[in-house]
Parts: sequence; structure tokens; C-alpha cells
Amino acid sequence: MKGNMNNMMKQMQKMQKKMEKAQEELYEMSFEATAGGGMVKVVANGKKEITDVQLQEDVVDPDDVDMLQDLIIAATNDVIKQIDDKTNDTMGEFTKGMNMPGMF
Repeated sequence: MKGNMNNMMKQMQKMQKKMEKAQEELYEMSFEATAGGGMVKVVANGKKEITDVQLQEDVVDPDDVDMLQDLIIAATNDVIKQIDDKTNDTMGEFTKGMNMPGMF
């Protein structure tokens, strides 16, 4: 019985190391989303930190600031969804078969 516990603990430690490595790789990834046919681009890393926002000059219209704000929001929400999807796909590999709701 004790041998099984030791073996299980070693397996858990291995899995934890793999999870940490996968998490680090996710953090280093770059994600990009556009809105308005590429007029607005938002770039973020896997930590959901926005690292760049690019605007085409044509989208900057002082008479239509609302549209620009909506495009920035749309691109930002899209890039965050991409990060969430990739995180769930990657980290889900470690939680398959385990009932751990809300872990990621």
C-alpha cells in the first residue's frame, strides 16, 4: 500500500511539473485579434496583458469616437477569448477525467 502511495505522489509531482511548464509556455505566447477589417489590432500575452494596440489612421475619426471605442473593445474581448480557449485546451489535458470544476 505504501509503495502505491509513493508511486502516486511521484506521478502527481511529474504532472505538476508538466502543468507548470505548460503554464509558462502559455504565458510566453502572443495572441492577436483585429476588428473593423483590420483597422484595430490588439496583441496580448498569455497572462492576458495587452502588449500592443495598433490603429489605422482611417479609423481615427474625431466625429465618430464611439465606433473606435467599440472596435477596440471588440478586438480586446476577442484576444482575451483566444487566450481563454488556448488555456482551457492546454490545461484541460491535465484535468481530463478529474472532477475539478473551476480549476482553470
